[in-house]
Amino acid sequence: MSYRDTLDFLLYDWLHAERLNERQRFADHSRETFDAVLDTCERIAREKYAPANRTVDVEEPHFDGEKVILPRATHEAHAAFVESGMMAAAQDYDIGGMQLPYTVQAAANSFFAMASVSIGSNMLTSGNANLLMVHGTEMQKQVFALNEFSGRWAGTMCLSEPQAGSSLSDVATRAVPDGEGFENDPLGPRYRLKGNKMWISAGDHELTENIVHIVLAKIPDAEGKLIPGVKGISLFIVPKKMVDTEGRLTGERNDVALAGLNHKLGWRGTTNTLLNFGEGKYPVDGKAGAVGYLVGKPGQGLACMFHMMNEARIGVGTAAVMLGMAGYHASLDYAKNRPQGRPVGPAGKDATRPQVRIIEHADVRRMLLAQKAYCEGALALQLYCARLVDEQKTGRPEAADDARLLLEVLTPIAKSWPSEWCLEANSLAIQIHGGYGYTRDFPVEQYWRDNRLNMIHEGTHGIQAADLLGRKVLMEGGKGLQLLGARVQETIARAAARPELAGFADALGQAFGRVTAAIQAAWSTGNPAEALVNAVPYMQAFGHMVLAWMWLDVADKAIEKDNGATSVSTTGRLGAATYFFRYELPKIGAWLNVVESREPVCADLPEDAF
Repeated sequence: MSYRDTLDFLLYDWLHAERLNERQRFADHSRETFDAVLDTCERIAREKYAPANRTVDVEEPHFDGEKVILPRATHEAHAAFVESGMMAAAQDYDIGGMQLPYTVQAAANSFFAMASVSIGSNMLTSGNANLLMVHGTEMQKQVFALNEFSGRWAGTMCLSEPQAGSSLSDVATRAVPDGEGFENDPLGPRYRLKGNKMWISAGDHELTENIVHIVLAKIPDAEGKLIPGVKGISLFIVPKKMVDTEGRLTGERNDVALAGLNHKLGWRGTTNTLLNFGEGKYPVDGKAGAVGYLVGKPGQGLACMFHMMNEARIGVGTAAVMLGMAGYHASLDYAKNRPQGRPVGPAGKDATRPQVRIIEHADVRRMLLAQKAYCEGALALQLYCARLVDEQKTGRPEAADDARLLLEVLTPIAKSWPSEWCLEANSLAIQIHGGYGYTRDFPVEQYWRDNRLNMIHEGTHGIQAADLLGRKVLMEGGKGLQLLGARVQETIARAAARPELAGFADALGQAFGRVTAAIQAAWSTGNPAEALVNAVPYMQAFGHMVLAWMWLDVADKAIEKDNGATSVSTTGRLGAATYFFRYELPKIGAWLNVVESREPVCADLPEDAF
């Protein structure tokens, strides 16, 4: 079964994406227009992205002293993506968008991630522009966001610093008012920034004529001191090249300098940079200091930035899914064609018989089925989250607010679960290839390297887990978790009526009950340090419960669609669901044991005992 078959089933048979056309915003669309978008993106991914995947891995970006050099294939792929209109696909018609549902945009973009995940910086550019459309002034939207949506400019997010990493409260980049009348600049209150930003994806390149950096920095108080903690953080637009109010380049370079390129394990096709802001290499108006325009209110920068960070987290999860999916299809093809070994009969192996293809060995089938369960289940989760985005934006008020809360609870899972388990799928793909798996003659080693970054991208596992157990399941009186529980129970009720799914429905009910009860056990002492010491095992258990829910719901829909005549595709989906419930879901017991007991060994072991 092809990837497109899987995508079509999830998009149309399971999520009923075409029903979104009943809403005014999407009324011009139909199943035919959605399919045309998918066809176009699949073609561009096949023709422009996939052939360059190995090229961008071996021809890493390099700096010639003046500019960053990328392979020609990267420029061609980026140009094809921009020409397709997908950068602004979900935006309004009047700014050049297609008013596509985000669900369809996410599905279409999955082809590019599967073909070559590290070409271009489209996810960041789109997220940057979306942030400005919500929090920027009208001028900032016109000058910066619209030029990003058009593909003329690219965007970044500049959070981390060499000394702070993910600890944003320790951001030290400073922003001071740029002279008298700074607050009257038409592009926004004008500041001068000085500081260093590390791990900035797409921080410098020549794919576009300008780069719009979204930068976190602190405005000093009256005594020149930075306010401690995240409450002192503000958000700024810092263009690489200076622009006027019409979006034209002035010819002057902003004081943002490339300090170096980071050489990564994977995602090598995207530059990853250390940027120096305001060191004086490119003085503006004769003065050192990068010119930045305030977005929103002073001290509210992190709240604004989370609009982009949450979008990026779902994007990272989707990238992880598609890398896992690419490895699955590569190893499936290999297993169907590689002859090796002989089956074991009553008298053992008969060396006189011909070799069999390795897909005929039970352990290889186990590894293939694990990959299918991880990747197709995670794809369902990502599309479900995308459908919640559409509900939040276009649904009735109560449904929209429910979608918002469900997204709050599911976002840590949508980011972290695929980045762990679709990475495991890539590891299994290497294993199926045997000795060939870790050579560059086959693509699966690159898929693993590319995917290993996603456990760190946009917030590590530990950060996502602390967010889930420390905030998301508790917020607003636990309403988001209650909403999730109601939807899980709806699936259980439907599936319980089917003999082939009734046992799984019961197992899911028990799993949800255990995951919910573990929250109270973890927080029973009221001590955050004790509650969160095993936050990652909690997130792993919670994620496995969510994926079991996805598989039960998908399996139920597959049986319903077949209407009594089980198809090959439904047999495959039922097999993957069975694998997940029999092999994976039982793991949550071990994870939750340490959560419920608040097992302290990780926190209490003396440093010199390591």
